[in-house]
Amino acid sequence: MLSLTTSTVAAEFAYWQTSGFKLLMAFVAVLIPAGTTVYLYLFKMVSFMQSRLGPMEAGPYGSLQLLAELGKNAQKEDIVPARADVLVFKLAPYVVLLSTFLLVLVVPWGPDAVFADFDTGIFFALAVSSVSVIGILMAGWASASKYSLLGGLRAAGQLIAYELPLVLAVVGVVIQAGTLNMQGIVAAQIEGEIFGWGAIGNPFILTQIVGFLIFMVAVQAELTQVPFDMPIAESELVSGYMTEYSGFRFLMFFIGEFATANIFAFLAAVLFLGGWGVPPFVADALFADGNYSQWMNVIGPLVMATKMLALTFIIYWVRFTYPRFREDQLQTFAWKYLIPISLVNIAVTGFLKVVL
Repeated sequence: MLSLTTSTVAAEFAYWQTSGFKLLMAFVAVLIPAGTTVYLYLFKMVSFMQSRLGPMEAGPYGSLQLLAELGKNAQKEDIVPARADVLVFKLAPYVVLLSTFLLVLVVPWGPDAVFADFDTGIFFALAVSSVSVIGILMAGWASASKYSLLGGLRAAGQLIAYELPLVLAVVGVVIQAGTLNMQGIVAAQIEGEIFGWGAIGNPFILTQIVGFLIFMVAVQAELTQVPFDMPIAESELVSGYMTEYSGFRFLMFFIGEFATANIFAFLAAVLFLGGWGVPPFVADALFADGNYSQWMNVIGPLVMATKMLALTFIIYWVRFTYPRFREDQLQTFAWKYLIPISLVNIAVTGFLKVVL
């Protein structure tokens, strides 16, 4: 996942080769973590929480169950409802999945290991995360099903409501870091100090704990996972906007949901947990020879993966622990609680930034 923009590598590979390699690594960065968390948390952790073993037959300890699920769905017939808008119906899952792949572009994995180092990287990430709403509306409208339409409308209302606290939670981080660049936000946490003490840097989860909690709640809602799963409530809407999908297209929605959970966890790690960086006292002990940047391009992805697994554990733990909100409770929670609290957090952060 190393950056291929340096002059040395550019001299060895053509533009189409470096672009192809980045595309391949983007698929790896999206699909491998998604498969890992589905097996660890959806198949095994939840099983243990419910006093059962989970999948055990496909591969050692059920480790190939996900491949079996993929093969099963890939072989199913691709059914299109008779009255559906065929083109829009078929394009919807691609639009949802496109949002996930656009999100991964700006996630930094090391000092030089990044697909696209935009000056406004976090702005880009928040913008493209909203693209999935379009795909969900397309699926709900084009399916020619009352369940799908209601699911799509619920999803649009929910995602718009929780997009605001998601963005506002990030504003506090941007104010404190003084940059919209993702690498700059990581650097601000690595090089920062807490009351003049810089042994652990200044991970923003310490000073932006309110923003972190709001961000994680908003992520849960953006993923339409319990307790914010009204758009796909099985007891009311069968599966909401996904009701009429089968086979590979349903599989794409499935991949998009769990891959997006991982990408949001990566973003949270960058914004609040120092991203690919390690505490300065650890870096001083391990990289006394001055090769910090070179080594962190290799170790950084592992650090990010560790933080991602910790954050996705929280997401799945909440999903299988709390009951579903009613629609009125869901909207009230966003507009009357999360948004005002996030605005207060921004005001306090701005005041302290100026005063200190």
